[in-house]
Amino acid sequence: MAEEAAMVAQVASEAENGNLDLILDVPLGVSVELGRVKMPVRQLLSLAAGSVIELAKLAGEPLDVLINGRPVARGEAVMVNDKFGVRLTEIVSQSERVERLR
Repeated sequence: MAEEAAMVAQVASEAENGNLDLILDVPLGVSVELGRVKMPVRQLLSLAAGSVIELAKLAGEPLDVLINGRPVARGEAVMVNDKFGVRLTEIVSQSERVERLR
């Protein structure tokens, strides 16, 4: 246990000194949110193939880019070689990220 604490302290110390090499290979979950909606269980259970779920975002609004569930950027959907992608149009400021934590 003490070894793990020492390793965490070393990583934190090196990150503070600008040496991010220790964490560059850490995998993070990246997701893109098209929109959200809340619905009662009854409505959820009635969904079937072909059902349409109306989202709380308007068409053309920026998509939210989330890392580990936290918003970090906004962008627009694009097609790249028959696959969907996201062109980043805005990076969320540090102050906005902190504000969303509250």
